[in-house]
Amino acid sequence: MDQDKIGKFIKYIRKQNNLTQQELAKKLGVTFQAVSKWENGKNIPDISILKEISKEFNVDINEILEGKRISKKNKRTNNLITYFILVILLVLSIILFYKVSTKDYEFKTLSSTCENFDISGIAAYNKEKSSIYISSINYCGSEKNDKYKNIECVLYEENGNVEVKIDQCKTENTNETTLDEYLKNIRFNIDKYSTSCSSFKEAKIYLQINATDLNDKVITYKVPINLDSDCQN
Repeated sequence: MDQDKIGKFIKYIRKQNNLTQQELAKKLGVTFQAVSKWENGKNIPDISILKEISKEFNVDINEILEGKRISKKNKRTNNLITYFILVILLVLSIILFYKVSTKDYEFKTLSSTCENFDISGIAAYNKEKSSIYISSINYCGSEKNDKYKNIECVLYEENGNVEVKIDQCKTENTNETTLDEYLKNIRFNIDKYSTSCSSFKEAKIYLQINATDLNDKVITYKVPINLDSDCQN
């Protein structure tokens, strides 16, 4: 930090604004002797005074410390360089996250062959764990207008004679909703799920829907879910 340059720049600012040392001192709340010492390179203003000079005369503190005007072109260049560095760091972070989060995973779409239900979703799995996301379940059957008071959706994995509950959604005492209306709001998002099969590809997954009508009759639907073609990723 060059005190002489800083002093000369303060003097330059003062003269540009047609001020005497006494007038500048009064504006900044200091003595004119302090201003004289700054301009002669014997001392420099403290940070609070630098901020006041910057605000009062519309100059950047960096310009005061550099002892010269910094052109707008240089400021824009510095801002652009900073911007591009931030963009590059962001892109690298996204690439790194993508590589880490998708390492060794296979992706499959989920669907159903049941004529009464249309299911969409995705499965991601590797040797250690699996994730299942079912984004939409639509009822296409003939009883679309039937009302139910209790509805339960349970996602199972079937392995031979063994059934393992994966997740469930349940509603009770609803305002007499239809199956179609209820299922439109159902989502399954299961992370870090370990299958009971040796391979996720061998797993048989199905959705069981238990709907209780207004006469307390329970209607059960068992909807198989298929792992279809590879997803593009």
